[in-house]
Amino acid sequence: MKTRPRVVVGLSGGVDSSVAAHLLIEQGYEVIGMFMKNWHDESVTISNECPWMEDSTDAMLVAEKLGIPFQAIDLSEEYRERIVDYMFSEYEAGRTPNPDILCNREIKFDIFLKAAQKLKADFVATGHYCQKKEIAVDGEPVYQLIAGADPNKDQSYFLCQLSQEQLSKALFPIGHLQKPDVRKIAKEADLITAEKKDSQGLCFIGKVRLPEFLQQQLKPKKGNIIQISEDLPVFERLKVPVLTGAQDWDQDILDAICLPVHFEPNQGKTIGEHNGAHYFTVGQRKGLQVGGTGKPLFVIGTDTRENVIYTGLGEDHPGLNRFGLFVKKDQIHWIREDLALQPGESAEYIARIRYRQPLSKATLVMKENGLYVIFENAQKGVASGQFVAWYKKDECMGSGTIF
Repeated sequence: MKTRPRVVVGLSGGVDSSVAAHLLIEQGYEVIGMFMKNWHDESVTISNECPWMEDSTDAMLVAEKLGIPFQAIDLSEEYRERIVDYMFSEYEAGRTPNPDILCNREIKFDIFLKAAQKLKADFVATGHYCQKKEIAVDGEPVYQLIAGADPNKDQSYFLCQLSQEQLSKALFPIGHLQKPDVRKIAKEADLITAEKKDSQGLCFIGKVRLPEFLQQQLKPKKGNIIQISEDLPVFERLKVPVLTGAQDWDQDILDAICLPVHFEPNQGKTIGEHNGAHYFTVGQRKGLQVGGTGKPLFVIGTDTRENVIYTGLGEDHPGLNRFGLFVKKDQIHWIREDLALQPGESAEYIARIRYRQPLSKATLVMKENGLYVIFENAQKGVASGQFVAWYKKDECMGSGTIF
């Protein structure tokens, strides 16, 4: 008969998940360590940067030190289907995906969670820097996703697509700690990962060379780089004064502010060639390889159908900045379902469009066709396919895929 709650920890071979397991043992949980192998192809991984075999060994050594059962699980097929194929299709369509957010929703808190439940686990735990709280709403439990206590490491953005069901089964043992404290605990516990560098790159793959990775399926294709003047009339609509808090939003103004600008080749001048529009994203500066422009060039638009990249000169180019964005109805996700906006309603939140970006004041306006997010200050490099997440103080309330 099981007397203690059982939790399966996703041991990645890093210090954060190692300390997460250690703390759970101290809190009285029955802990099982599990390493997720999500990738087989070594040809696109930068040598000696987070190779999975080394991580797997470190995870096993940590489990051995902690005296907990350990196993590795191969999720590479599911990862390819749900994450890698999604990435390829998004880039091919000219959008910029966020595989880490999808990895949490589709792999760690879905496939991995189901594997843990087969082991009769009550919870899964990860080394994410975020926190979970439980409140009661109308007598029913509601789970809150709270930012990590360390502002430099807060990873709540990466978990912005989790559901109430997923949060109910999740534990984040280090979310209340600062990173230096995590390393200190690891050192005191004599864990092999105490001084290990943080991994970077795609979720559980390692540091991947993205162009080479994309070239596995998306072949290079020469196309034009076109420079767009900042005097283009279309930019006038981006200067519409925004009064946050207004209740009666005019649809034309919302569309003008929030929908992406589409350019045509005849609106600018050709200044160079690229190897494939699907390799570029809005806001990108590196990789254009066009010299003699004085100020740096930035990508302000891509057209993968016609294989054209549109650029603007200088970081103040109006094509880089937008006051709003749009999320289609079927792409809106509320973590706090009890507070979801209904068509015709609006609310003040703070929001971000990328990890570690400072939160900005924003008004969310719900219409029948979807959600309009209007920022108090212009946002730079708003890319279709990325996620916008909105917060109330330090609680992540929901998110959506940017149109």
